Amino acid sequence: MKNSKNKTHYFLEGGDEMGKLIREKDWSKTPIGNPENWPSSLKTMVSVMLNNPFGMIIAWGKQPTQIYNDAYRLILEETKHPHTLGNNSSENFQKIWNVIQPMFNDVLKGKTILQTAVLLELNKNGVKEECYFDFAYSPIKTEDGTIGGILVTVVETTPNNHKITANKTVYGSMNTSTNLTELNIAKKKGEDAEKRFRNTVKQAPTGITILRGKDFIVEIANDIYLQLIDKREKNVIGKPLFTVLPEARDAVEPLLNNVLNTGKPYHGIDYPIKVNRYGKEELTYFDFLYSPLREDDGTISGIIVTANEVTKSVKSKHFIAESEKQFRNIIMNSPIPMTILKGKDYKIEIANKIMFEKIWRKTEKEVIGKSILTVFPELKEQKYAELLNRVFTTGITHRENESVAFVESNDGMKKFYLDFEYAPILENDGEISGIMITVNDVTSKVEDRIKLEDNEKKFRLLADSMPQHIWTSDINGNLNYFNQSVFNFSGLNNDDLNRLGWLHIVHPDDREKNIETWTNSIITGNDFLLEHRFLRHDGEYRWQLSRAKPQKDIDGKILMWVGTSTDIQDQKNFLTELEKQVKQRTKELQLLNLNLKNSEERYHLMVEEVQDYVILYLNSDGIVENWNRGAQKIKGYKSEEIIGKSFSVFYTENDKKNNLPQQLLNKAYTTGRAVQEGWRVRKNKTHFWASVVITAVHNDINEVIGFSKVTHDLTEKKIAEDTLRNNAEELQQKNDILEKMNKELQSFAYISSHDLQEPLRKIQTFSSQILEKEHENLSENGKDKFQRMQSAARRMQTLIEDLLAYSRTSTTEKKLEITDLNTIVEDVKDDLSDEIASKNATIEIIEICKVKIIPFQFRQLLYNLISNSIKFSSENERPYIKIFCKIAKGKDFNHSKLNPNLDYCNIKICDNGIGFDQQYGERIFEVFQRLHGKEKYLGTGIGLAIVKKIVENHDGFITASGEVNKGASFDIYFPSV
Repeated sequence: MKNSKNKTHYFLEGGDEMGKLIREKDWSKTPIGNPENWPSSLKTMVSVMLNNPFGMIIAWGKQPTQIYNDAYRLILEETKHPHTLGNNSSENFQKIWNVIQPMFNDVLKGKTILQTAVLLELNKNGVKEECYFDFAYSPIKTEDGTIGGILVTVVETTPNNHKITANKTVYGSMNTSTNLTELNIAKKKGEDAEKRFRNTVKQAPTGITILRGKDFIVEIANDIYLQLIDKREKNVIGKPLFTVLPEARDAVEPLLNNVLNTGKPYHGIDYPIKVNRYGKEELTYFDFLYSPLREDDGTISGIIVTANEVTKSVKSKHFIAESEKQFRNIIMNSPIPMTILKGKDYKIEIANKIMFEKIWRKTEKEVIGKSILTVFPELKEQKYAELLNRVFTTGITHRENESVAFVESNDGMKKFYLDFEYAPILENDGEISGIMITVNDVTSKVEDRIKLEDNEKKFRLLADSMPQHIWTSDINGNLNYFNQSVFNFSGLNNDDLNRLGWLHIVHPDDREKNIETWTNSIITGNDFLLEHRFLRHDGEYRWQLSRAKPQKDIDGKILMWVGTSTDIQDQKNFLTELEKQVKQRTKELQLLNLNLKNSEERYHLMVEEVQDYVILYLNSDGIVENWNRGAQKIKGYKSEEIIGKSFSVFYTENDKKNNLPQQLLNKAYTTGRAVQEGWRVRKNKTHFWASVVITAVHNDINEVIGFSKVTHDLTEKKIAEDTLRNNAEELQQKNDILEKMNKELQSFAYISSHDLQEPLRKIQTFSSQILEKEHENLSENGKDKFQRMQSAARRMQTLIEDLLAYSRTSTTEKKLEITDLNTIVEDVKDDLSDEIASKNATIEIIEICKVKIIPFQFRQLLYNLISNSIKFSSENERPYIKIFCKIAKGKDFNHSKLNPNLDYCNIKICDNGIGFDQQYGERIFEVFQRLHGKEKYLGTGIGLAIVKKIVENHDGFITASGEVNKGASFDIYFPSV
């Protein structure tokens, strides 16, 4: 056990210098041991002593160990303090021990001794003085009634005018000389001493009262005592105690009588008394000492009562006891297995029911009071014994999750997985007195997880054999597994996917939605479901349907995610076509709904007088019972001509033969309604196309009593639909013709590409051979004609190539890619390197950007524009070409053709060439349009038409601005997607 040094106990508080010394002293090295182990009576008396103005010293035990206060310290020899604190009285007072020891023996037998006018020589401020004191020796009883020690109270009675004489002989400090001369002097000064004594009692910080006689007349009571009993001095002094405090008679009077009759002091600790305080009766606790007052002849004339209220201390102890009780209740009722081990041998002091039943599987009798290492010796061979020693030694709590333990229970040796905590139990002085163990059996959870991990291994083997994409992720959404199908599809390996990230193979347009949906699933735990496009190893994006579900343990906690991705490209293509058909059908339905709406409006008009609908009422046999104007108008019958006849008269002979009228009535009777369209017959035998609705009419008891019949003439609609159908067939025939023409055009393009160019190449070859071999035989006119023939052939070849390029811009499939324009410009500069070098041209890229385009078409576009700028350069200046690129909102370009809220890319190409008249700003983009002579500037007039066609393929437009001899500028605008 650690000593109590530097530890503050409630009974050692206060006391100035001596209080500090007592608190700092290592009492474990003295016979009385650590303060926390002192008897309650000693604790109480020490508390009273430290806060008392009288000189007091306590000699405790068979080897009387001394404890004293500041007032007593003043009468000790300087050489003895503070060494006498905690020492044996026989050692401290060797010179006068022969006088003191007999008195100590008498007091230890229960006798109280009073010495008056004892002369001591004290050193006060460097001057020796003779001082007189009264000494009272009282026994201190322990809780079992035995006498554990002696209380010595000292009161100075030195007269004010008494001074030490040079020839006076004294024993020194604590001299017990009983010189008669000195006693006589003290008695002469008795009245002064009495007065001083009373003043001292009055000023004492502890409640003190003196009672006289058998009636316990209150002779003196200080202010603290009066406060304790809530009385005024005038209502107390001179009166019997139990007249003043009748409520205390039953508890206190027997004790006082015993002290008065036997002369034995009584020490009460934590004594409860009901006190009337501030008009209210309260239960109050006191530590008090009843000591007899003896006269010179030894008779007991009264009792001195020292009282110290300890209500707060007692309530604190009660609170601590109750807290400990509640703490134990918490442990016992906890749903988590808990136990408390005490001491270095780890004895099991307490354990709750769930610990016995779920973990130990032993009875309370088998474990309580025994060392846990004795009850479970198998723990010594495991790490748990070492952990207990470490926590007990260091005071550091140890926690561990899913730790494996083997425990021998009544069921045999079992393997557990445990979450546990070893927490040190600290006393007030910081000493570790034991360990509290908290255990949670997680065996089922861990075994389930192990099974899940085994299943996961099997799952991965199975997944790698499947053609479908399968992937998994952790609980935070980080993908950590892909099956072989993913690698085969993407052309990437596992390291590539981990390095680049899963989103690398997701289409850029789908990534934001992918992140948003996946993040929401991870946060909410809801299933992940998304259609998005994946990049295949051949560069094609294909639609995939991805699903993922969280995999949970038995407690509902998410352990991982398992997902699949299925190729739905074919379904997407089908849905796209289906959507087109649905849109077409929707338009038709909207038109039909419009007609129905109009019909409904006409129905409301019909309530008053309808002429556009036939509205009839038929009885249950189909006989017409009423006739409106619409019926007369549409069918030609007057009411008197048709009422009472069967409604079958309006049907064609073929419908009657097939029993259609009765079938419609039967359907309306069974289902409540029958609808049909078909040809009907008017009175004049002409036919009209009718829409007929027959509705069953019910009475109050839901019996069919007749039918309402509404007929609408849809002849015009029928004719229109037939016409529309015929037009559709005609349109299909024209489409077939256009497809045939398109194939012929493709054949022409092929002929232009191969068959037409072959004669040109022969013309160029033969003319070149004639000019080379027959040059000397040709006249100048002949040479000129051959050269012109070659030039014409070259122009025709260029024209054919440009026509083919123009055609390809219309037929090429749109496959947009994100492309760096700077790369394309550099490729064009390489292609035009000879032309750039020959004219010493400069191409400056002011600003460039990445755009989503058809790369090879934009290469053709930039090639045509840059080559034009070089071709149409000024003779007096080196060609200087600037290229700009900018992406911004339409509103930022200030152009009427642009949507202000969409993003556009603007590419501007400017040069310092010969320019053109602005009136030709639109014309120059037309096919075969030339603003300059072909003799000076070669070309076919198709290049800018190709440029315009390429821009239109990107849903954009191009504008041109120029001024003669001051250059030209081309602006291209297209959406930035």
